[in-house]
Amino acid sequence: MDFLEIASKIGLYFIPFLFSLCFHEVAHGWVALKLGDDTAKTMGRLSLNPMVHADPIGTFVLPLMVIITGVPVFFGWANPVPVNTRNLKNIRIDMFWIALAGPLSNILLATLGAFSLVMVFGYLPTWQYQSAAMHLLTVFIQINLALAFFNMIPIHPLDGGKVLARFLPAHINYKLEQNQQMLNILLLLLFLGGALSVLRYPIFWSFQFLVGLFEHTLL
Repeated sequence: MDFLEIASKIGLYFIPFLFSLCFHEVAHGWVALKLGDDTAKTMGRLSLNPMVHADPIGTFVLPLMVIITGVPVFFGWANPVPVNTRNLKNIRIDMFWIALAGPLSNILLATLGAFSLVMVFGYLPTWQYQSAAMHLLTVFIQINLALAFFNMIPIHPLDGGKVLARFLPAHINYKLEQNQQMLNILLLLLFLGGALSVLRYPIFWSFQFLVGLFEHTLL
């Protein structure tokens, strides 16, 4: 792969990824704010500026490795949005919704992307940039579905671990939180072993469902 091809892939994948990741983090902070905690807002985390959310490994190193190596599932993460649980009325339930807001925000973006894809395909057949726009929208949808499914893996520190915590006894969840570093190693092993590539199946099925839904209703 030459330099121009790498640069093209970075532009096609990495820029939409950064936007989607920032939107994901803002969703966490926005729901926390609505539930009574303004920590994210006070710390400037309700922003689409990627630098305020960036994690060196999850935001830059791993995503760029995925782009360059061609791993079939695109994923990454940012620094978690801070939440002061003392400002929440019901910690277990409120943290459930705060955690779930991130993946749901990516599902929302994927849905909007699918709507746009169908509109471009069905109503702009002679547009000279139709093919490029459809390709970009396809990538955008897939990235957001990948972020949603990856972050819903039910282990800490991913959102899925916090969502699962709503249904676990407090002492078990405490032990899981205390062993996040071991779980990070597990995630790395899953990545290196190729196990995370299984996520391509729900991503593909969800993509087909969303596009098919709008094709059926709009065309």
